[in-house]
Amino acid sequence: MINDIFNILLPHFVLGSFIILLLILGMVLSPRLYKYARIIAVTGISAAVVFLSTVQTEPQYFGFRNSIMSDSYTLFFDFIILCCGFLVALLSKDLVKRYKLKAYTYFSILLTAIFGAMNVVSANDFLTLLVSVELLGFSTYFIISVSKGYHSKEAAFKYLITSAVSTGIFMFGVSYLYGITGSLNFSTVYEYITQNGISLIHAVSAIMIILGLASKLAVFPFANWVIDVYKGSETVVLAYLSTIPKLALFGIICRLLVFPLRNSFEIVFVIAIISLITALWANTYAIREKNVKVILACSASANAAYALLTASLVFVYNLSAVIFYLICYSIMNIGVFAFLNMYGDKKSFDINAFKGIFHKNHTYTALYTLLIIGLAGIPVTSGFIAKIYLFSAIANSGLIFIPFLLCLLLLTVIALFYYIKILLPLFYECDKNSPAEKLNVNFSQKFVLVVSALITLLLGICPEMLIELCKFIAYNI
Repeated sequence: MINDIFNILLPHFVLGSFIILLLILGMVLSPRLYKYARIIAVTGISAAVVFLSTVQTEPQYFGFRNSIMSDSYTLFFDFIILCCGFLVALLSKDLVKRYKLKAYTYFSILLTAIFGAMNVVSANDFLTLLVSVELLGFSTYFIISVSKGYHSKEAAFKYLITSAVSTGIFMFGVSYLYGITGSLNFSTVYEYITQNGISLIHAVSAIMIILGLASKLAVFPFANWVIDVYKGSETVVLAYLSTIPKLALFGIICRLLVFPLRNSFEIVFVIAIISLITALWANTYAIREKNVKVILACSASANAAYALLTASLVFVYNLSAVIFYLICYSIMNIGVFAFLNMYGDKKSFDINAFKGIFHKNHTYTALYTLLIIGLAGIPVTSGFIAKIYLFSAIANSGLIFIPFLLCLLLLTVIALFYYIKILLPLFYECDKNSPAEKLNVNFSQKFVLVVSALITLLLGICPEMLIELCKFIAYNI
């Protein structure tokens, strides 16, 4: 066990130690010392990043009786998850300032969510995966409900109910798969399927497993929760919700599709249909919305659908496109919510409430505009490269998927409308009776916004190195 900890779980162990430290300090320290909670959390995440260098990746390492594993794929996702967690922790300054009594509890839950996300990616059997997904899920419930008021509690409850249903579907699929193979281990299931071929029960169980996990990504028919959750949550919570759980779930979904659940055309076709319906619903719903949070919720659902469709077409080129897309999307989303965090959580998020904000906040609004056009997939941003890479992967998957590609291209063009709808009011002349405010910005918000915008621009101009790295990671999955 000691060897397993030092070879594979040292970053997790370090993160777990800081979780316990935060919980203890939350019980013994005065609420007036709330500022130290963020410093401890950021230190813990940074230490976990440093200790990633101790993880064995070549050759693959299997620990704790093959229940978890490490390779370059899991290490890469752990690094991205920790980086996103670091930025979210920085953005949380204003949140914990308002809820001083919850500071240590909030950061311990945030670190627990990051810990759960890392375990999701590292899981090598369905029991470990279930425990890790539930750990991530329960942490997310509490993070969503961190703010006071009816709306945040309603959002957390709706997320809880949806997650409970999706977990039931996932477990039902796992029970069928266990009945066929007699094992919960990914490697054993893969060997059995390779030797005995695909059966109808295997296809059904695979579809249920992927749907159970994908429902947490806000795909049809479990997409409605995302509207209420985004509308009722704090902006820093949305920065977390749109990145860390998605990275973890896509990381494990891609691995499942490559190994234990592969070789089933039925699952590819079902996921493709569901992804297309999700993208259609999200983009058409956003067109008639005027709340920026709801529009970004629809954007999150649509982008998850694009990536899920590509991931279901299991080729190395497709998986590298999905990984690149997830990185670009996560960076842009954190930057967008950093700007909204500057704007303030207690204000209206109607698009007209942002009218004329550019005239007193030139730099921040320009960076926010860059990030939004990146989400829209306009050239000179990483979003454009990511969408081109993603759609070219679908085009190279066979003629049968060309109709899906054409539909996604049409929906992407439709999505431009609501992204432009977000941006236009920023540059309007504001009314004399309600002049635009100068944003009250702290260093953490400024740092996250600037870094996100610079990375978005840099990857839009010179994406080659990251694309090659993503190809290497996908090849070694």
